[in-house]
Amino acid sequence: MPTPLVALTVAGVDSAGGAGVHADLRAFAAHGLHGATAVAALTAQSTQAVEAVHVVPPEFVAAQLDAVLGDLDVRATKTGFLASADTVDVVARVAEAGRLANLVVDPVLVSSAGAALFPPDVRDALVARLLPLARVITPNRTEAGLLVGRSLQTLADMEAAAVELLDLGCEAVVVKGGDADDEGDDAVDVVAVDGRAERLVLPRVDTPNDHGSGCSFAAATAARLALGDDPLDAVRAAKGFVHRGLLGARTWRLGGGHGPIDAFGWDS
Repeated sequence: MPTPLVALTVAGVDSAGGAGVHADLRAFAAHGLHGATAVAALTAQSTQAVEAVHVVPPEFVAAQLDAVLGDLDVRATKTGFLASADTVDVVARVAEAGRLANLVVDPVLVSSAGAALFPPDVRDALVARLLPLARVITPNRTEAGLLVGRSLQTLADMEAAAVELLDLGCEAVVVKGGDADDEGDDAVDVVAVDGRAERLVLPRVDTPNDHGSGCSFAAATAARLALGDDPLDAVRAAKGFVHRGLLGARTWRLGGGHGPIDAFGWDS
């Protein structure tokens, strides 16, 4: 077997193993990549709730990045829960130096219930410092609304926001849906590239096991970029990867809340 390519995740640790770094590493491995990490936050959480968060000092995030990037040939980087504006600045400075190839930014700004996780300074830091450096950004519908400053209720709203967010300087914007007013029985994401938007449509999967699906989508996109896909092909492949993961885990019973997706096709 040839030496695997390397992808890096800069994100938080989910102690129940469903989202964040755990989900990212599974997505990388499912695509045949070796995963490296820079941990930005630790959480005490179950499948039902986040009980506590410990923010890793930004200087230690910087030390992790220096250690990994000084030794490994990282072909793609995915960021997720960065926890503070100072950490966003740390990651942005590394990206500005050209050290974060194929950067995919999942701008984690709200909880699964839609509540804001951070004060506005984190959103402002993402917009001003990090999002313009990404090849692909992957906000969900609520996060995209926060980034453009208005509520997004319909697929047309999502399309307009995705095209607008291209002005930040990234190559592709994916606004993840799943609950827009007019989606019906489908799960619809919107991707904008080259000033136009298209819809990524697959049947909705009835399952409680969707924790980490957004993380997995962004990590799979980064993995596909590392493997040579262009951004549009990468996000199309990531959509299929998450859909298969939701199908595979639909009957799992891991804990009393939202379990993870099946990244490895164990139930296929």
